[in-house]
Amino acid sequence: MTLPAFLSRCLRPVRRPHPYRRRSSGDARSLPARNAAASSLALSLLLLSPLHAAPPSADSIAVRVQACTACHGEQGRATNHGYFPRIVGKPAGYLHAQLLNFRDGRRNNALMSGLVQHLSDDYLREIAEHFAAVDLPYPPPQTVGAPSALLARGEQLVRQGDPARDLPACAACHGAALVGVSPAIAGLLGLPRDYLNAQLGQWRTGQRRAAEPDCMARIAARLSAEDIGAVSAWLSSRRLPADTRPAEALPQALPEPCGSVGAQPQGVGPADGSDRRAGPDKIDGQAAPGKKVRP
Repeated sequence: MTLPAFLSRCLRPVRRPHPYRRRSSGDARSLPARNAAASSLALSLLLLSPLHAAPPSADSIAVRVQACTACHGEQGRATNHGYFPRIVGKPAGYLHAQLLNFRDGRRNNALMSGLVQHLSDDYLREIAEHFAAVDLPYPPPQTVGAPSALLARGEQLVRQGDPARDLPACAACHGAALVGVSPAIAGLLGLPRDYLNAQLGQWRTGQRRAAEPDCMARIAARLSAEDIGAVSAWLSSRRLPADTRPAEALPQALPEPCGSVGAQPQGVGPADGSDRRAGPDKIDGQAAPGKKVRP
């Protein structure tokens, strides 16, 4: 089938409500605007959903989310040469929150917002859980040969913060191994340098927001442009630890109130007091300061 024919087929009127379509109480936009939005919606929903003629075996979440891989790379693993982040292996709660943020206007990206604007909370959660469950190898570090002084400053901010400026360490929230904390805190390693720069810059300027209290917005406001460059250079130069799964909990409370974490308690281990993931807590083969066991 040719691409024009495929697009035409995608844009045919849907005769029955899609089970994952989000209901709307009305649309006050002009007719041309509604027509344009409807065309974009039809294409995005059909890319994320099975075609009417598709066999039942194709009706799986893995098939529906193939549209995501056009930007985020094969199976969502991304690469280390672009702006688009890796999404596989991230905590499901974090991925779900970001999809909601794109849909509800707290994050700004026209393509992402167009893809998810009419999808329900439950379907977005299903997408998030699919990508969170995928375990794939990471690419090698992107940044090579950065100035040693820049890397040293980045490492200091990431691991220790800057108490004189009330800047907590990145590791205090994102985990000592910097691979995130379940269910809602993202990992920082394995991301493109440009993406890290852009996201920290958007937090700093208010272009990216999260649920209140917005801890990242407050922290990023204290960062200088030089700080952001140092952090992104150091993070994108690091190899990932052997175990890239998000930690189950932080060993201490978060340094800032953070609405995006929700009601999930932080700073506590498993309910039975056991250590399900015992082992050295290391970053690049070195024990993190003050940490002996990964939570």
